[in-house]
Amino acid sequence: MSQRISIGLLILIVMSVLVIPRSMIHAAALTNVSDTMTRLQQSTDSNHVIAFTTATSLAAAETIKIQFDPAGDAFTLKGTLTNADMTGSGFTVVAGCGGGASEVTATVDTSAPDENITLTVCSGDTVAAGAKSLTITNNEITNPSSANTYEIEITTTSDSGSLAVVIVSDDTVNVSATVDPSLTFSISDTTIGFATLSSSASRWATGDLLGNAAETEAHTLIAGTNATSGYSITLNGATLTSVAADTITAIGANNTAPSTGSEQFGVRYTASGGSGAVSAPYAAAGYAFDTAAFPDEIAAATGPSANTTYSARYLANIASNTEAGTYTADLTYIATATF
Repeated sequence: MSQRISIGLLILIVMSVLVIPRSMIHAAALTNVSDTMTRLQQSTDSNHVIAFTTATSLAAAETIKIQFDPAGDAFTLKGTLTNADMTGSGFTVVAGCGGGASEVTATVDTSAPDENITLTVCSGDTVAAGAKSLTITNNEITNPSSANTYEIEITTTSDSGSLAVVIVSDDTVNVSATVDPSLTFSISDTTIGFATLSSSASRWATGDLLGNAAETEAHTLIAGTNATSGYSITLNGATLTSVAADTITAIGANNTAPSTGSEQFGVRYTASGGSGAVSAPYAAAGYAFDTAAFPDEIAAATGPSANTTYSARYLANIASNTEAGTYTADLTYIATATF
């Protein structure tokens, strides 16, 4: 009799093991669980990218539940948080099941103490095991009001896991710096010359004082600034004048081509680099020297500009009756920035 009772108990024990419901089986652990937030400051709205890897596939009607701070309900899920604010990877979040693959619908519970998002697999769909993420946008979740470490729990029908996020009193570092106003200006050569002028040929000034029968660069001006309204470069002075006070006629305000056999003194400029530009009448292929407008603007930038290099080309022509003598001109360039 005792032997029969023992055998019967053994059978009952074996049967009880065989009929343990699925809900009693220990869930597999989620891996690679993380939450990348856009803000960690207390009482501040934030976006979330909650990532995790499941060990078990989910069938229709099975769920993924994301619970924010199950111990204290410190996060606030806004009533305006909807499917439209969520994007899934490894599944597709939809407002209504539409027959696509791996679709889930999202239900948002904003009531304490169980504020959570539950994703339910649509009928006929399967969400395969593997890496997944849920991106929550539009700042629909408000961080806890106190700086601390908080848990976010993720539970599927078969798997579970959790992660910790740190909320701080201030997540923003204020960095300050000062940029001083600046103006760069330089002249490459302050002594140039034509050498001997002739009524039968135009002449251009050079830095070696020998002059040239073909147009050539005499020197450069370089200007740059961080001024909000840029800079202006002006030219001042007088035309070529001899010791006896004789002059070679300045070309004037109109951009004019070289004219051999008539008195001319003028200059033109070209620009490269930065945002500076040559001003009229000095910007065209001809020459000008508008003494009536002196100090006359020869170049400018309308805003902050990296260095612009201006190439200056000086022209001189004389007539057959131009008075003999040694002629000179002192020309002054001024760069002014407007901050």
